[in-house]
Amino acid sequence: MPGLPPTVAPPGEPVDDPLTASDAANAVGTVLDEVLDERLRHSRAVDPVFARELADRLATLTARGGKRLRTAFAHCGWRAAGGSGDATSVLRTGAALELLQACALVHDDVMDGSAQRRGAPALHVDLARRHWAAGMHGSSESFGTSAAVLTGDLALAWADDLLAETALGSPHGTRLHGEWRAMRTEMVAGQYRDLHAQAARSSGVDEALTIATLKSALYTVARPLALGAVLAGADGDALDALRAAGRCAGLAFQLRDDLLGAFGDPALTGKPADDDLRSRKLTYLLAVAVRLADATDDHLSAAALAPDADPKSDRAVRQVRSALVRTGAPDLVEAKIRELTDMSLAHFDRCGARPDARHEFAALVGRATGAATRGDEEVA
Repeated sequence: MPGLPPTVAPPGEPVDDPLTASDAANAVGTVLDEVLDERLRHSRAVDPVFARELADRLATLTARGGKRLRTAFAHCGWRAAGGSGDATSVLRTGAALELLQACALVHDDVMDGSAQRRGAPALHVDLARRHWAAGMHGSSESFGTSAAVLTGDLALAWADDLLAETALGSPHGTRLHGEWRAMRTEMVAGQYRDLHAQAARSSGVDEALTIATLKSALYTVARPLALGAVLAGADGDALDALRAAGRCAGLAFQLRDDLLGAFGDPALTGKPADDDLRSRKLTYLLAVAVRLADATDDHLSAAALAPDADPKSDRAVRQVRSALVRTGAPDLVEAKIRELTDMSLAHFDRCGARPDARHEFAALVGRATGAATRGDEEVA
């Protein structure tokens, strides 16, 4: 096919890229190690105290990993658009996404007051404990919060630097940076809408979906898919189909995360199961439960889920969890996850990807959302 860059294969022809999406999610760790080593050397040259107490902690959090879903979806988008051969630019973009995720996690934990992340103390908690153990002056909590905000800012700077370096080396760099710029703004907008909804004690289903779309769906799946596809030269209808597929899959992913936030096992999720309930975070699960309780005159559930409820005690948290179940909201959320998953696969089919890329995407969506898909047998 004339005009395609050397790393792009026509959609109907075999590709020589040996990496699957799961391989890419694993391989990005090596790229991250190299990037973090270079950033840490520079940080130590700038200031050893800053490097030891902030940069090193950021590197540890980033390397500790997570599912690397954003990298996997970026690789899926690249493959869907005909990308093949050297996947270095995709992996470097994935590494930038992982650093951006570290920024989001650190800041999110501060805003939510979460004590644990990825099976270890949240960064602001760890830094506060260090302040207390060293007998330093002032409030340990204030120190931990301030230092964590700076660490999140550092992660964002590292992510931006890496994406810019990758864009400069790509023939599609301007469009790559455009996707990245839009994603950062959407992510901040989603974080603010989340914060605003908690302060306003909101319960609306539409508002919950808006937050989930901005904060998670676009950032976790839609934009990573588009970033990968742009690196392979995609535009027009194919890119629109990938964004639509990512939006639906990302929403399904967030709804699964809502369920895990209320009912998950902390030993498996790496974070407490009660944080969302104690803070009365506006999730789609909560919004649906409130609507169902009102519609059925379930006054007991409505009282437990009400905006003025204060579920700080363990007993109150149990009451909220029971109310969620009693309304039937978890079942409806499960049904919504399945619907969104099916819609995502249908949109992806419109992008013109080869059958193996479609199969791989289906498997990855199944892994992310916990919903059965036609690619489940490939999920690792």
